[in-house]
Amino acid sequence: MANTFQSFSLRTTPEKFYIEACDDGSVDVLAIDRVSTEMTLTVRQDVPASAETRPICGLMGTIRLVAGMYLVVITKKRKVGDLLGHAVWKALDFDVISYKKTILHLTDNQPLCYRFAAELEMDVLLTQFYPTSPLLHNLTGILYLFLFQADQRFVWNGHLLREFIAQPELHMFVFPVVHGFITVKSSCISGKVFEWSVISRRSCFRAGVRYYVRGIDSEGHAANYVETEQVVQYNGAKASFVQTRGSIPFYWSQRPNLRYKPKPQISKTVNHLDGFQRHFDSQIILYGRQVALNLINQKGSEKPLELAFDNMVTNLGNGLIKYIAFDFHKECSHMRWHRLQILLDMVAEMQDDFGYFLVDADGKVLLNQEGTFRSNCMDCLDRTNVIQSLLARRSLQSQLQRMGVLHIGQRIEEQTDFEKMYKNAWADNADACAKQYAGTGALKTDFTRTGKRTHWGLLMDGWNSMIRYYKNNFSDGFRQDSIDLFLGNYAVDEADWTTPLRDPKDWKFLTLPIIMVVAFSMCIICLLMAGDTWAETLAYVLFWGTASAVTGGLILFYGRDFVDAPKLVQKEKLD
Repeated sequence: MANTFQSFSLRTTPEKFYIEACDDGSVDVLAIDRVSTEMTLTVRQDVPASAETRPICGLMGTIRLVAGMYLVVITKKRKVGDLLGHAVWKALDFDVISYKKTILHLTDNQPLCYRFAAELEMDVLLTQFYPTSPLLHNLTGILYLFLFQADQRFVWNGHLLREFIAQPELHMFVFPVVHGFITVKSSCISGKVFEWSVISRRSCFRAGVRYYVRGIDSEGHAANYVETEQVVQYNGAKASFVQTRGSIPFYWSQRPNLRYKPKPQISKTVNHLDGFQRHFDSQIILYGRQVALNLINQKGSEKPLELAFDNMVTNLGNGLIKYIAFDFHKECSHMRWHRLQILLDMVAEMQDDFGYFLVDADGKVLLNQEGTFRSNCMDCLDRTNVIQSLLARRSLQSQLQRMGVLHIGQRIEEQTDFEKMYKNAWADNADACAKQYAGTGALKTDFTRTGKRTHWGLLMDGWNSMIRYYKNNFSDGFRQDSIDLFLGNYAVDEADWTTPLRDPKDWKFLTLPIIMVVAFSMCIICLLMAGDTWAETLAYVLFWGTASAVTGGLILFYGRDFVDAPKLVQKEKLD
């Protein structure tokens, strides 16, 4: 796809959609039949003058929902910057438009069809999409900018583009979109101006939300897998440093059950080593040697995961994989964040050995990155981002010295303006990745932004943790369904109106919370309105307090019945 992210017009008639580029030199118009769904090229002269016209920024594709086919269009955009000579845009707003002209074809028994469209629209509205081709590869593969050559791990609207891929003449009207984060900054150190970028590309394989998608699938795709690249451009030369993150790569789950931190469960019925090997085989093919940085706790409920990870690396016996366990919380407890230097010192020699990618102004490759750090914590968010930002800074120090921006002896940390911009950019990256997976901004970003842990940062972490708790238990099922719809993990059948969205609850769902609220209210009332005697008051308080506690215990015992679970994809696919 060799197009630029230009503006388009959507012209609508009762029979067809017409999409045309707002470019005087363009004569081709995409015509979509609203009945047969056939897509063809026509010319502007064939568009009826009576067609209703509205401006759009691009076409993400088409999708089949219960009520029929829908057109997904980008209606608002913002330029992020320029990367390698290409404009980078962020899609800000979308519209999901039905092919059907009316809703008279729906029956009274099909009210839930609207939720399919609502879920799809929710997903695209709450997602950071970047409709631009250069982001589909890291710098080492940036020459392949066409849709059919794109790295399919990062094409999030691939399902929506399935009708277009077979017709190359239509590629000019659609855009592959990347889900993740990008910042492009123009920077200056010692009078030398250079471009600096951070790009995070989220994989569309095994995609989902925090507690409903963990571990890997049978193909070795890891949950919350993100490739993060730091790019520097100076005087025509370009350098990049790539890192990855992803869920602990074997079969485990952590389904929400109303408890603050559900206990992780390692599957006992599958061959972990097979999927584990598939995952790392693909990583080695793509990136070379692997250093797995496991940042989870080495005690408590996380300990079995750490032991299993260590054992699998040992049993695999692949010399291209090195495993390093670093108990982030233990080492940095009591605000001892300076102890992160212990990990940096442990991996310094390996990082120097891996190097980074460097190409000069003439396009000659001077250096190649020979391996990557694959970091993970439980969510691959907060702890992971802190470590990735520190590794990236160390690489950037070497890159800027090699490119002549920094003199020997100059340190990035001493460049006050750039250091502030650097820390804020990586904190913004952390927030974006966290919102996409966990529903809130990242934790520990006060350290990323300022270089030190603060009490205000601890308070904000507590607030974000509470928001995460609510969303993970009471709204993430809806989010997971919307992602599965968007990616095509759930295929909607118009002929089958027995939708799994209809999820009747049993008696516990309303009865137990009502009893608990009434019992707790009566307990408070008895405390405020004392009886004739102290013993009478105590008896009432104990009775209603016990009723409240027992009911609360029953709610926790049946916790999975009360959470908002996904309804479109079978449970075993999520586990």
